[in-house]
Amino acid sequence: MVEVSLSSLEDRDVKAHFHSQTNPKNLAENGPIAIARGDGPYVVDNHGNRFIDAMAGLWCASLGFSNARLAQAASRQYETMGFYHTFFNRTHGPVVELAEKLLDLTEMRDGKVYFATSGSEANETMVKLSWLYHAERGKPSKRKVIARQKSFHGSTIAASSMCGLPHIHRGFGLPLSGFIHTSAPYSYRGKLEGENESEFVARLCQELENLILREGPDTIAAFIAEPIQAGGGIIPPPQGYFEGIQRILLKYDVLALADEIVCGFGRTGSWFGKDTVGYKPDMVALSKGLSAGHFPISAVVVTDEVYRAAYRYNENGGNFSHGFTNSGHPVGAAVALEAIKIYREMDVVQHVRQIGARLRGHLDEIARGSSIIGDVRGEGLMLAVELVEDKAKKTPFAPSMTVGSRLDKIAYANGLVIRCMGDTIGFSPALNIDSSQADEIAEKVGKSIADLERQLL
Repeated sequence: MVEVSLSSLEDRDVKAHFHSQTNPKNLAENGPIAIARGDGPYVVDNHGNRFIDAMAGLWCASLGFSNARLAQAASRQYETMGFYHTFFNRTHGPVVELAEKLLDLTEMRDGKVYFATSGSEANETMVKLSWLYHAERGKPSKRKVIARQKSFHGSTIAASSMCGLPHIHRGFGLPLSGFIHTSAPYSYRGKLEGENESEFVARLCQELENLILREGPDTIAAFIAEPIQAGGGIIPPPQGYFEGIQRILLKYDVLALADEIVCGFGRTGSWFGKDTVGYKPDMVALSKGLSAGHFPISAVVVTDEVYRAAYRYNENGGNFSHGFTNSGHPVGAAVALEAIKIYREMDVVQHVRQIGARLRGHLDEIARGSSIIGDVRGEGLMLAVELVEDKAKKTPFAPSMTVGSRLDKIAYANGLVIRCMGDTIGFSPALNIDSSQADEIAEKVGKSIADLERQLL
């Protein structure tokens, strides 16, 4: 292991901390980046360097990295009751109020809300509920779950199995049997030569139907989808995609699951991504923006039909045998309630549409003047640019060139935090950024792209 000179905090981190999604050798050789504090959409590192974080951390700091109102909401709840659980018929005021608000916001008012701690737990909960739903209806063989290539659904075992990203499976012997994948609606790379958008959609729908028939409709429990795929490269579906997919799911009695972990709470220019893309799910998983990243909390909103299956399964005795210690945590619920209040006060949907259009316009302009931006895509404040060697032919850079990672480092040196997903660069800033901050992101993107182009000459 290479010895490097590190500050005390960084040295202690290398010696003691096992990091998520980090190369251990790189960490040992180069040390961590220590973030000391947040200031709205900005972060300041341990050396006093200030950055605008155009990814809101991990897509989640929707109201910035410091927010007095969220801190005060947590503090008030801690003073009243810092913990209680929701097992064995227990409840409390914040969790009841939050459940009511989520039913209203998602427009699933006849349903119920289940609470967990993370997006992974929420997605796993949807899988278990799918199995229970079909078992109660006399179809216990319906167990398989269909996800999509380039999807990300979490890091627990079932959630990882649903991911359509090989690096998530690498080293763990995943995916588990029964988790299968169909193509992503990746128009930029997926359309065949001469194929229009409606033909592309028809082909993807036919592929899904063929997969269901090949596996056996009596074995398929659910289909899970992010309304706009996030970690796989910010991939919005083409017009009509979800309407076509939904017809097939209904035809074969397959539950529709929406992973709104990233897309929810205004990110795509609607309250939820399902509304942006025309998806009508049986269950919706929420996290990240639910508390604006200020407390670990997640939720699953289910239709009345799904809840009734759990009710009927246990009506002769026994409990719904699923739960987490911190399900419905009162502090998390209080923070989420305050976040929702702030979203409403700022008219998050209209604000995101306005600022998102401004940032998208800047990115389009940068792309027109760039030799290496092949595609600009996304909705609201969930945007991406894809870097290519040849724009006309859409030729990707050789993976060995690590062009995305190089831009990531250049941007950081320019005071900008972005997210490289291969050679696709993601932008998902705090939802409450203003026009000047959107302009600042764009200015730093433009400078960083120009710096990279000079490197590649």
